[in-house]
Amino acid sequence: MDQFRGLFVKLDRNKDGFISLTELHREMSKHGIVAADAKHVIDSYDNDKNGVLDYGEFLSYMTDREKNWKIYFNHLDKNKCGVIDQEDIICLFKELGVLISKANAKKVIQMMDTDNSMTVDWDEFLQHVIFKPVDTIGELVSSWKHSLVFDVGESRALAIEFPEENSDVGAWRKFVLGAGLADAVSRTATAPIDRLKTQLQFYGSKAFSRGFQEIRSGGLRSMWQGNAVNVLKGTPQSTLQCLIYAQMKVSMQDRSQKNLSVQQRFGLGCVSGAVAHAVFYPLEVLKVRLNLQRVGTYHGVMACARSIYKDESLTSFYRGFKPSILCMIPYAGVECAVHQSIMNWARSDPAYSSDSGLFFFSFVAFASGQMSSYPLAVIRTQQQAKAFSSQSHANSSILQGLLGIYQSHGLRGYYNGMGASFVRAVPCALINFTLTKTFENVFSLAET
Repeated sequence: MDQFRGLFVKLDRNKDGFISLTELHREMSKHGIVAADAKHVIDSYDNDKNGVLDYGEFLSYMTDREKNWKIYFNHLDKNKCGVIDQEDIICLFKELGVLISKANAKKVIQMMDTDNSMTVDWDEFLQHVIFKPVDTIGELVSSWKHSLVFDVGESRALAIEFPEENSDVGAWRKFVLGAGLADAVSRTATAPIDRLKTQLQFYGSKAFSRGFQEIRSGGLRSMWQGNAVNVLKGTPQSTLQCLIYAQMKVSMQDRSQKNLSVQQRFGLGCVSGAVAHAVFYPLEVLKVRLNLQRVGTYHGVMACARSIYKDESLTSFYRGFKPSILCMIPYAGVECAVHQSIMNWARSDPAYSSDSGLFFFSFVAFASGQMSSYPLAVIRTQQQAKAFSSQSHANSSILQGLLGIYQSHGLRGYYNGMGASFVRAVPCALINFTLTKTFENVFSLAET
């Protein structure tokens, strides 16, 4: 109990013999706990309802936490030697259906190990968990995965926690299904904004009047034209990019036995993004055609594809590919490098590792990638639209296309639609973040 007396004295900053909500939250915030959780502790253990904790009430809270976590510690200590080592951590993750490497198990141990023994005794374990906002071993493991950087280079507007590279097939299957359904919902919910972005890239400010005309003639449903092919393209492309990145990352780390540098992440992001983009590029062409044409021009995705094949040629499915791939390389590379670098820094400081903080930093990475490549995205849309409009500069080179946009719209023309892209990113990311875990939990329950 002496350690709890010492902790009480440390928390009682004004030395009045009580711990106030402000004093408790000051310590708990270091572990990512919000004021509402600290208030819940005060309300639950403040027996005399005076709004503060005396030593007896504080001791009751700490004793309850100690009893609860002593059971979990004994479960973790497989060989009953009184300490937890890397093998115990690997066994714990395996029980939860995740296979982690010894290097990551070592990182978990180092988070708790205060005497550099590479083992964790009961006092070190208790010190690590006592103020964490977790009540079960599963929640503790989730906090470890949140704090460590299990990065696989996802090119998303929000950091979605992919399974560890060597997770079992079941974990990957649940993730892909959960992320896929969440991605489909988010793309469908934000489809009107995405279509507006494409039209702004091509028509400029005329896109708004054109949009109102389409709503009057085709109803609100017209704003979802092209969404089906966007859903068919988006999730498989993101998954393929993730798998390529993960495999290359494992290969590089096996050779160097070191964490990836920013330059290496940039390179892997470029390669994985370019390959995935090339594979699914014909669907991108179909999406742009459907987004730019008036409702009723094509009766479905297959009708659009047949029309392009019949009236043009197979090469039309890769029209605009050069600026598109040049756009994808800096976009994927910059977003990946900025995202992982910021996350490494943010997750090392509990003050910045909340979900809202990580969302903000992920959005910064997304915005960085967008701004570095957006003019090329405008050129791509211009070239993809060649077949049905004389306004496009598809026959020209990338440089001539850039000059043409400047002559028609000025510098602002290079970023037509980028505001809509940013507006779409926020709800899209929030829906992905919320629904991915929800769907994964549903699939897990269905398998039990």
